[in-house]
Amino acid sequence: MWADDAALDAASRRLDEWESSLVERADRARALAARVRALTGTAHNPDRTVTVTVDSAGQLVDLRLDERIRQQPGSRTAEQILTVSRAARADLLRQITAITTETLGDDDPSTRAIIDSYRDRLGRDQGPSDAGR
Repeated sequence: MWADDAALDAASRRLDEWESSLVERADRARALAARVRALTGTAHNPDRTVTVTVDSAGQLVDLRLDERIRQQPGSRTAEQILTVSRAARADLLRQITAITTETLGDDDPSTRAIIDSYRDRLGRDQGPSDAGR
């Protein structure tokens, strides 16, 4: 099948290089997945009466309400919780964007696909600018 040993050797080297690149990509994907699973996003409102933390899936894992919150109507508190929750998810998305770009690189098509997927899951509304991290 092969005309000469040199062509066979070249084909073998290309297969080895391809296999090596696949192994490297799989290792980077596993490392990225582990790092993302460990992330949380946190935000608070300007007067720090509401602090929200979300896990790597954007689910609420901690809610802290300062005692001063009792001095306002419940509807205002609910609004603040929702606003700060969106800001916490935005914080999470910023972190995911940073580590994905760091791990896979800007030029890897997977980078944009992963970030877009998280953006879709976490919601396009990233919260108002007055809710801080």
